[in-house]
Amino acid sequence: MSTKFLLGAALACAVAGLYPVNGAHAQAGKAAPGTSAASAPAVRVPVAGQAVLGVTVAEERLVATGFRASKLLKQDVYNDKGEKIGKIDDLVVAPDGTLSIAVINVGGFLGIADHRVAVPVRQFQHIAPKAVLPNASKDQLKTLPKFEYT
Repeated sequence: MSTKFLLGAALACAVAGLYPVNGAHAQAGKAAPGTSAASAPAVRVPVAGQAVLGVTVAEERLVATGFRASKLLKQDVYNDKGEKIGKIDDLVVAPDGTLSIAVINVGGFLGIADHRVAVPVRQFQHIAPKAVLPNASKDQLKTLPKFEYT
C-alpha cells in the first residue's frame, strides 16, 4: 500500500468521526469528563505511517545482516583447526544490550555429566554463521570452572 493511500484512509476515517486524531474524546465533539469542548487539550494520536512504531530503517538493516539467537543455540563450536569442541548452550546479554557470554557445553551425553563453561564472546573469532573459538580444545575447556545457572 502506498503512503498516500494510508494517509487518505486515515483522513477519511477522521472526517467520518471513526478515528480520533485530536484525542480520545474527539469523536462526536465530546470533551473529556469535567471539561468543556473548548478547554479540552488537543492530544495528537500517532497515525500509522507517520510515527515510528517498530524498528527504524537503520535498525532493519542491522536485523537483515544479523543472526537470530534461536539459530545460534545448540550450534556446534569449533576451534581454528576445524575440530568440534562443544555446543552453544546459552547466550548471555549484558545490561547494555551487547552479547557478552556464550555458555558452551563441552561434555556429557544426553544431558548426563554436562560440563558447561562461560566464555566471553570477544574470544570467538566469529560466532555466526559458524562458531569458531581459536586456540581452544575440548580438554582445555573442560579444565575451566563449571558454569552453574543461578
